[in-house]
Amino acid sequence: MTISAIFFLDIKGRIIIFRDYRGDVSPKYAEKFMSKINEMEEAGKLSPVIYDEGVTYLYLQVANLYLLAVTRTNVNACSTLVFLHRLVDVFKHYFQELEEESLRDNFVIVYELLDEVMDFGYPQFTEAKILAEYIKTDAYKMEAAVKPPMAVTNAVSWRMEGIRHKKNEVFLDVVESVNLLVSSTGQVVLSDVVGVLKMRAYLSGMPECKLGLNDKVLFESQGRTSKQKAVELEDIKFHQCVRLARFENDRTISFIPPDGAFDLMTYRISQNIKPLIMVDCLVEKPSRSRTEYLVKARSQFKERSQANTVEIMLPLPADAISPAMKCSQGTAAYVPEKSALVWTIKSFPGGKEYTLRCHFGLPSVEAEDEGRGKMPPIKVKFEIPFFTVSGVQVRYLKVIEKSGYQALPWVRYITTSGNYEIRMN
Repeated sequence: MTISAIFFLDIKGRIIIFRDYRGDVSPKYAEKFMSKINEMEEAGKLSPVIYDEGVTYLYLQVANLYLLAVTRTNVNACSTLVFLHRLVDVFKHYFQELEEESLRDNFVIVYELLDEVMDFGYPQFTEAKILAEYIKTDAYKMEAAVKPPMAVTNAVSWRMEGIRHKKNEVFLDVVESVNLLVSSTGQVVLSDVVGVLKMRAYLSGMPECKLGLNDKVLFESQGRTSKQKAVELEDIKFHQCVRLARFENDRTISFIPPDGAFDLMTYRISQNIKPLIMVDCLVEKPSRSRTEYLVKARSQFKERSQANTVEIMLPLPADAISPAMKCSQGTAAYVPEKSALVWTIKSFPGGKEYTLRCHFGLPSVEAEDEGRGKMPPIKVKFEIPFFTVSGVQVRYLKVIEKSGYQALPWVRYITTSGNYEIRMN
């Protein structure tokens, strides 16, 4: 991955500041950038990656700025866009807000940062906390010669040495998002689970952490026949702190964590998932200008679990007149700007069923016939604490540090709705 230059442009495409790393792309290409954007927008083909005349443009829009990277090589577009996002985070760490005014007020610091985060087009350090150790925002703080912190010169670039906490704790949240599409006949059309292990580490020194999951590949490689359910994880992605060679060798997740909050790992599980909350909507038409909904929502998870802040969005025709509703649990309200009825249930225990009745008028038979068969799906939002739909479990979380202190690990499980939709009849 080599980037030729990085440009900061205002909303009209004028160059505010730029850094040329390789000298093979002239600034005149950046001046053509806005015309390319306008052409693609008019054609309805707007994309974060544009290729023209042998030059690839990759960009982000932040507030009233365009952050543009240009290159003549066949770069990894995703890696470049991730780098640009990290660069935005660095500038926000220094300036609070990244906008045209903050750039013009801090030209010197901007150039210093651009020199540190990239060398001859190759990304270097993008950890804002580490950069802040030797690139100071106030000039008077730079009177003495500032040595780069150890984090820049050793292999652990994401963590500074000498960190101390009065109480050593580590919090791990296993958050799973359920994506589901159910047909009008009740059959599951699409389903998958996207999980993320969110960690907050408040540990002193340079601790070594080891994490064990009920990983199916690990259990099979060890010939273990455990009563505990094993889960096959797919599309695993780790934070840079994880030792990948160790994981490839024996499936051990070993790492020195950054200080504070970060995403340790993401994964996906493709399996047939039973809908956690099923919604059935029976549509009745007692007269030519009146429609009634009988909606049944039932929770299909274990009784000891409970879904919180359940929101069921039922689509109504855009020309619905005077909707009236009554529900056995929670509250319901008509949201005209969304042409939908929103049914909110604060607490939904497992194994329960609640009902809602709604009736509304239509201005004409023609309008009713036009809308038939075009209704969008029912959308459901929820959060279930202390529960994972995939069955992923943390078997252990160990913290080892040379000083020998005892750390308190805390683990929490949460399942939330992702793109969760149920088609209507």
